[in-house]
Amino acid sequence: MTDSKKTFILQRISIFAGKTIDPDSDSQVQELLRNKFDILLPQRRSLNESLAASVSDHDIVGLILKYRTMK
Repeated sequence: MTDSKKTFILQRISIFAGKTIDPDSDSQVQELLRNKFDILLPQRRSLNESLAASVSDHDIVGLILKYRTMK
């Protein structure tokens, strides 16, 4: 994917979050989802697997997962 698509997804994440976060930071993602959206991720081997298991909980979860898995 191009940098512009990744930047666009980051902007959408920031709009949902109401602030800028680093989607690659496990702690920032977990804190945001827990505190702002009341989403507790299930325990999996990786945060990406936890996000994938919770993708239907809120649009931001899918955006974060997409951002984290872009090359």
